[in-house]
Amino acid sequence: MMENKSTNQSQTVFEQIRQVDDKGYEYWTARQLSKALGYAEFRNFQPVIERAQEACKNSGQPVKDHFVGFHEMVSIGSGAAREIESMKLSRYACYLIVQNADPAKEVVALGQTYFAVQTRMLEIQQMQTYQQLKTEKEKRLFLRKEMSLHNKHLADAAKNAGVINPMDYAIFQNHGYMGLYGGLDAKAIHQHKGLKKSENILDHMGSTELAANLFRATQTEEKLRRENIKGKQKANQTHFEVGKKVRKTIQELGGTMPEKLPVAESIKKLEKKPAKKQVKGKKK
Repeated sequence: MMENKSTNQSQTVFEQIRQVDDKGYEYWTARQLSKALGYAEFRNFQPVIERAQEACKNSGQPVKDHFVGFHEMVSIGSGAAREIESMKLSRYACYLIVQNADPAKEVVALGQTYFAVQTRMLEIQQMQTYQQLKTEKEKRLFLRKEMSLHNKHLADAAKNAGVINPMDYAIFQNHGYMGLYGGLDAKAIHQHKGLKKSENILDHMGSTELAANLFRATQTEEKLRRENIKGKQKANQTHFEVGKKVRKTIQELGGTMPEKLPVAESIKKLEKKPAKKQVKGKKK
């Protein structure tokens, strides 16, 4: 219960300091974010911003698009105020900042989850291909393909951490599922959703559930690589913790827990349907 309250309060803080300009673009100010992340003095926060800007540059993103300098008025007491330098930060900039902030601070760890999951969600929503998708079927096919791709990346990261043989990888995957599905492993999810042993869980997920699992996979891969985690047990624990944090974020956003989402028709059937129509069209 204490952990949930802490998460609720911290995520509320990040939303409370979120601002929107006159063009409808969201942003956070560097000075407000520094206070939210527990930095008493802004000068101690500036090196974090510099590391985040370097990471932004290395990722191929224009730094000026995400870190915009401006002057803001700050109260200095007795009703007086003075103008000081600050920055307007995009959600992506905030994500990079919390990844480079002091990991010993609990609020930083919570900020990493908050911005990581929501940044990835925004990335998917802003993908040109995804924006053009209008039906649930199209979204499922797109996300399932993304899931297959990122599962390969996750498997590679897990292998580097020491998860080598198929049995170890199955255990590793179960830890991710247990974190995201409130303690349910792959076998339990099958039973809960009435799936056969031969059926792939991912093939029977709707777009919302696929997106949640995509967040789990991408964030686990990044954490394994970023922190250079070694050892099967540490890798398993990392996957579990990331899954659990994604679950908490879904809860904070008012979403439905993944185990309560409806079972979808096998995506393999959807993949076959367009092909049949094309064949009929050619015959005509």
